[in-house]
Amino acid sequence: MMYGQKQKERKFVGRILAALTLGAVGFSAMGVAAAAEDAAMEEFAIDEIVVTAERMPTKLMDTPANISVVTAEDIAANHYNNVPEALTHVNGVVVTNGDSNADRTVRINGDERVVVLVDGRRINNDQGSMTRASVNLNMIPSMKNIARIEVVRGGGSALYGSDAVGGVINIITKKGKKLRTTVDLSTGSGRTRSYEIANEGSDNGVSWFVTAGIERRDHFSYKTPTGENDSRVHSGYANNSFSLRLDKTIDAASSVRFDAEHRSIDAEIYNNSAHQEELFNNLSIAYNFKEDQATPGVFRIYDNYKHVDYLGVFHTRLTGMDYQNGWSLGDNHKLIVGAEWRESKSTNAPNGYVDQSIINKAIYLQDTWTFAPKWTLVPGVRMDNHSRFGTHWTPKVALNYNADDKAQVYVSWGRIFKAPTADDMYYFNPMWGGYYGDPNASPESGYTETLGFTYKFNPRTTLGVSVFQSEIHDAIEWVGVMPSRMTNLAYEKKRGVDISFQHKISDVWSYDVGYSYTHTEADYSGSREISARNMQPNGYRFGVHYTQGAWKANVMATTRSGLDESYFARRAYTLVDFNASYEAARDLTIYFKALNLTNQMYHEYPFQPTSWTKHYGQGRFFQVGVTYTF
Repeated sequence: MMYGQKQKERKFVGRILAALTLGAVGFSAMGVAAAAEDAAMEEFAIDEIVVTAERMPTKLMDTPANISVVTAEDIAANHYNNVPEALTHVNGVVVTNGDSNADRTVRINGDERVVVLVDGRRINNDQGSMTRASVNLNMIPSMKNIARIEVVRGGGSALYGSDAVGGVINIITKKGKKLRTTVDLSTGSGRTRSYEIANEGSDNGVSWFVTAGIERRDHFSYKTPTGENDSRVHSGYANNSFSLRLDKTIDAASSVRFDAEHRSIDAEIYNNSAHQEELFNNLSIAYNFKEDQATPGVFRIYDNYKHVDYLGVFHTRLTGMDYQNGWSLGDNHKLIVGAEWRESKSTNAPNGYVDQSIINKAIYLQDTWTFAPKWTLVPGVRMDNHSRFGTHWTPKVALNYNADDKAQVYVSWGRIFKAPTADDMYYFNPMWGGYYGDPNASPESGYTETLGFTYKFNPRTTLGVSVFQSEIHDAIEWVGVMPSRMTNLAYEKKRGVDISFQHKISDVWSYDVGYSYTHTEADYSGSREISARNMQPNGYRFGVHYTQGAWKANVMATTRSGLDESYFARRAYTLVDFNASYEAARDLTIYFKALNLTNQMYHEYPFQPTSWTKHYGQGRFFQVGVTYTF
C-alpha cells in the first residue's frame, strides 16, 4: 500500500517536471522566434491591476497567486450569454449544472468550496446544498455590466473566510459613463431566444448602469450513448433579470453607491413534470472612501434573498455588513484591516427545519511588505466567531519574488475553516430512502499550499505554471444513495497542477493553450479512496483568436480525460465552441455562435450508478444575434 502511494506521488511529480521541461524548451524556442516580430505589438495584460487576491489594487505580476482575468473585451468578443459560459473557458475551472436545470455551480482546483463576490460583496449563502457549493452562478443578472471577472485559485480563507478553499471569483461591474443604450437580441436552437437592454450614463456627479433581460427556451437536444440525437424532455426555462448600479461622487476621494439585482428562474426539471422556480433579490448600499489612495476603504450593508419552490418551498436571507480600511506605512508596507458581520436565516420546512439562524463575525488583518527590491511578503490572519462553532483563526502567508520585469515566482500557505451549512446540520427527509443531516456535524479545517511562477518571454508571449495541494480534516460529504447521510470524513486531499500559455502571433492572430491536473482522495471509514466523481482529472484547453477589421472569430476547445465511466459514461470527451462576429456599422454587430460544434455526448454532472436520471450535456447548439448601441 505504501509502495503504491509512493508510485502515485512519483507519477504526480513526473507530470509536473515533464510539463516544466516541455514548457521551458518549447516555449523558449517560440520566444526566440518571436523576437524578430514587431516589438510595438500589443502586450498581453500581464501588467493589469487586480484587486481580489489582496483586497486592494495590485499589479498582476506583483500578486503572489495564480490569477486569471476575463475582461469586458473577452465577454464582448465571444458574446458570452452568462457567467458560467465565460468561466467554462478559464483553465482549471469546471462549471456544472448543479444537478438541476436551474442551478450552475463552479469548481476551482477541483473544489466546490469557492467564494463568489460581486464588487467584493459576498453572494454565497449559508443554507448550502448537498454538495460543498453554496452559490448558484445563475443568479448573476447580466453580462452587459461586467467590467471583468477575476479568478483567484487557491485558498483565501484569511481574507474571505468560509468557502474560500478552492479559490475566489470576483465579478467586477461597470460604472456608468457616457450616455448610451445597448440592445442585444438573439435566437437559437431549441427555440432559445433572448432579449436584453442596457442603459448607462452620468450627469452632475451621478452615474447609472441599468440592465434588463428576458430569456426563454423550449428544450435542448443531446446525443445519447448509442449515437442518436434526442430532445431532452422538460428542459425549458423562462428567466427574467434586472440590475441597477447608482454611484454618487462626493469628492475626489469618496462616493456612495447603491446596487440592486433581481433574477427569476422558472426551469423545468429533466425527466420530471415539476418546475424549479427560483427568485434572487440582492440589495446593497456602500460608502467608498480614500478612493484616490493605494489602499481604498469601504463600508457596506447588504441583503441577499433567495427563494426556491421545488417539491416544496425553501428560502434564505443573508444580511451583512462589511468594513475595510487600509494605510500605506512608508514605502514598504500596505496594511489592510477589516471587519464583517453576517446573519443567515434559512427555512426548508419540507425537509425538517424553519428559521435556523447562523451568525458569523470576523476581523482580518493583512500586511503587504516589500522587504527588499524584488521581494514581497504578505502575511495575514482572520478570526471568525461562528454562532455554532465558536472562534477560529485562519492565518495565511505568501511570498512573491520578481526576478525582473519578466519573471515572477510565488508561494503561499494558508489554513482552512469551513462551517457546516444549514442543510448539513438540519436536513431531514425520510422519503425516497432518506436524506439526513447531522446536528452534531463538525466544521471542516485544514490547509492549502500553492507554488507557481509566471514568465513573460516578450510582450506577446506568457507562460504560467502552478502546483497546489490541500488537506481538509472532518471533510463534509453526503455519503450513500437512498439513504444519504451527511458525514464528516477523516480527511480529504487534493493536489494538482495548472499550466497556461498565451502567444500573440500578429495583430490578427493569437492563441492560448492550457493543461490542468487534479487528484482527489478521501478516507471513507478508514479506507483511502480516489474520488470517482472528479469532474476533470485531466483538463486540456486550446483557443485560437482572429481579429481583422470588422471581423472577429474564436475557436475554443476543452478536453476532459481520466473520468470514471461509472459516473460519466465515458473516459474522455472534447467540446469545441466557435463564434464569429461582424461589425456591420460602428454601432451594429451581427454575431453567430456554435457550442459543442462536434455534437459530443457528455455529462454535466456525475450521476450515481444506480440513478435513473442522467444529466446529459447540451448537444450541438447554434445561436445568431445582433447588438445595436445608440
